[in-house]
Amino acid sequence: MKMLINSPETVVADALRGLAAAHPDLDVDVEARVVVRKDARQGGRVGLVSGGGSGHEPLHAGFVGHGMLSAACPGEVFTSPVPDQMLRAAKAVDAGQGVLFVVKNYTGDVLNFDMAAELAEEDGIRIERVLVNDDVAVTDSLYTAGRRGTGATLFVEKIAGAAAEAGAPLEEVAAVARRVNEASRSFGVALSACTTPAKGSPTFDLPDGELELGIGIHGEPGRERRPMMPAGEIAQVAVGAVLDDMANTAPVDGPVLALVNGMGATPLLELYGFHAAVAGVLEARGVQVARALVGNYVTSLDMAGCSVTLCRADEELLRLWDAPVQTAALRWGR
Repeated sequence: MKMLINSPETVVADALRGLAAAHPDLDVDVEARVVVRKDARQGGRVGLVSGGGSGHEPLHAGFVGHGMLSAACPGEVFTSPVPDQMLRAAKAVDAGQGVLFVVKNYTGDVLNFDMAAELAEEDGIRIERVLVNDDVAVTDSLYTAGRRGTGATLFVEKIAGAAAEAGAPLEEVAAVARRVNEASRSFGVALSACTTPAKGSPTFDLPDGELELGIGIHGEPGRERRPMMPAGEIAQVAVGAVLDDMANTAPVDGPVLALVNGMGATPLLELYGFHAAVAGVLEARGVQVARALVGNYVTSLDMAGCSVTLCRADEELLRLWDAPVQTAALRWGR
């Protein structure tokens, strides 16, 4: 496999050096593997810290900045960051108002963020934790107990980040983050496997002419494999799975935030075409799309495919979604 890297051993460090060179408003500690917005402790805001394995870019470091994350902790490819990174990030962003940890439901992330929270609290930093577990495809997987955390992570980080930017206290920021997670559901589809730099070959076998429905962002198996289908049929399956699951939770109606997220190797031409199919399915089922976002945001290296994430959004959540944001990967209103 051909990759634009120097070596598998330096791929994360090299990417962080590039992030620092491209975005001087970020404080990037390549050695410690922590990315912090330079004004994180100004204004007495609640700090937001997230992180996870590399390979999902722009998640999470690409979402550090005004109106979103205060800091991010990138691990090695598909590997959780360690508690020392999370503790360092919490100390770097704590302005006396406490810190919210946004944690995707993967076993390593959960265990390490829990340990980091205990260490931070011993150092006098107030910590709240929010677990993102939006994937409806499978209950348990190779990496999780319970549902995986996927596309809703973006919604949680953006909306909670806006609340923190506006000066909300820690308990309110955590509460709105939990509300976003509870109102969000996702479903992913893979058209090809991904390739990690260390392995240099596809991480799982997906034969030509087949797709995997309900795939995870590390290539974990989904619900089933089927022969390749047109985009409209894939949208019916993905949106149907999300809405059917949403029917069992509150709120059960109202408009949605819609994310059509590329897995890394699917071009925007296809993603926008797929979004047209998603929007058509939602319209047919009487669901209004209040806001839509299309692109590569929660990726899986070079996997071809996409995920659909919907969040039932009331006026408060829409207001926080629309609030200004300025990060490497997401920016509007400034």
